[in-house]
Amino acid sequence: MKLSIAGSVYDPTDPMGKLLFNVLAMVAELEADLIRARTREGMKVAKAKGRLRGKSPKLTPRQEAHLVQLHAADEHTVGELAELFSVGRSTVYRALQRAERGRENALQ
Repeated sequence: MKLSIAGSVYDPTDPMGKLLFNVLAMVAELEADLIRARTREGMKVAKAKGRLRGKSPKLTPRQEAHLVQLHAADEHTVGELAELFSVGRSTVYRALQRAERGRENALQ
């Protein structure tokens, strides 16, 4: 592989080509670091302003309580509950885990 810039051809196997490719790699790494730093700074500002809240839950607390109730009644499978509430199976499992943790905390 060779790189041609403004009529000059740079081969990565010769010393000048190695230098050029290393400089280009360092510039690309610098750009990536600057993007990460700007993103982190923007997130800090948004968090300080109260605008960084994360992803909103798929189920309301009322829906989640109903889902746990239906599961406890042992009338529906996890797949059926996921389809009934229009969510993924993982969402159902997370809701059931939260309910279990809530019961454990209440007992302590």
